[in-house]
Amino acid sequence: MGGTIPGSTGAPPFVVLGVSAGIAAYKAVDVCRRLVDAGIHVAPVLTERATHFVGKATFDALGSEPAQTTLWDEASPIPHTRLGQRADLIVVAPATADLLARYAGGFADDLLTATLVATAAPVVVCPAMHTEMWEHPAVQHNLAVLISRGVTVVAPEEGRLAGGDIGSGRLADPSVIVERVLGLLGGAPRGHHLGAGTAGGGRSTRDLAGIRVVVSAGGTREPIDPVRFLTNRSSGKQGHALAEAAARRGAAVVLVTTGKPAAGPGVVVEPVETAADMEAAMLSRAEGADVVIMAAAVADFRPKVVQGSKLHKADGVPDLILEPTPDILSELGRRRRQGQVLVGFAAETERVSERARAKLADKGVDLMVANDVSAPGVGFDHDTNEVTILGADGSVTDVPLRSKDAVADAILDRVCALLSAR
Repeated sequence: MGGTIPGSTGAPPFVVLGVSAGIAAYKAVDVCRRLVDAGIHVAPVLTERATHFVGKATFDALGSEPAQTTLWDEASPIPHTRLGQRADLIVVAPATADLLARYAGGFADDLLTATLVATAAPVVVCPAMHTEMWEHPAVQHNLAVLISRGVTVVAPEEGRLAGGDIGSGRLADPSVIVERVLGLLGGAPRGHHLGAGTAGGGRSTRDLAGIRVVVSAGGTREPIDPVRFLTNRSSGKQGHALAEAAARRGAAVVLVTTGKPAAGPGVVVEPVETAADMEAAMLSRAEGADVVIMAAAVADFRPKVVQGSKLHKADGVPDLILEPTPDILSELGRRRRQGQVLVGFAAETERVSERARAKLADKGVDLMVANDVSAPGVGFDHDTNEVTILGADGSVTDVPLRSKDAVADAILDRVCALLSAR
């Protein structure tokens, strides 16, 4: 890949920023500004319909060169070839359902799609659309096609959408998009350091192609009666991020989850609820897996007896007798086959390193990912995380506070290193 990373000698990386016609186009302005601030040469390319949502003059002012909107804007008869050949990377934010369909189909009837077809550079697409569109089988099919061709997808978030609806499909935060772009370019924003042994969000290579990965996610629910259950605060976001990152990097992924976030393209989802459900699914799926990542927060205890009907206050306080749930990670460690990589998680609030090291030795895993869930912005239900990855070989990788997507890639970097050594 041509170009240089921010802060190195030589010309800055050349990034084409594609903007298609969605209401989230206004966020592309922030993406443009952040990339330029990071030392990137940004060439904005807007579809003509995108200018209904955001003005060309804004990108003229913020980009590294004037924005282009058609194939006929400049003296060169082939601007798409110039852009496609010169680009170190192309990022499309937002990428509408229409843009994804035309790109997957190889259409090249405007400057943006022509540039996408005319490049050999890494491409990042950042979908944004209403929930029903995002979940439509045709959209998911087109994404799967693009992923199979090596395109990186920055999945949309859940949240408020145009029209006031709440759901999946909102464009990923500009900081997440920029972090993924910089990770693919091999650099980080000025003043933003990853720490020893860590990695940026996203990869241009499919270094997990042909690898079978099983990931667990979310907190289990252990029923007390038909309407109540014991659980914990885990949202499943980190496990989902791991599954989606592994799929982006080429793996065949199964996600065993209690979590609600929609899984990204290329991920097979197996929903579960209780610790017993998760144990059965994980032990079954792990048999044929090359990598098993136990990111779920399994309840430590469950009621010994589940009431058949709803308990009422008038009946007094019930005698709730608890029993331990199965230790799924230990059983995975006991059963794992030769060459399989096993990763565990240790969510703690005190003596974090000490307890994580004890679990690393006790569970028979290759990597233990430890985090202090009492720290601000870390762990349960946050979009960010801060972890320490402990290796059975004595290695330690600190990943400072960053998006869960970036943390997922840092963990998978360690997994890839272990796979390469086997």
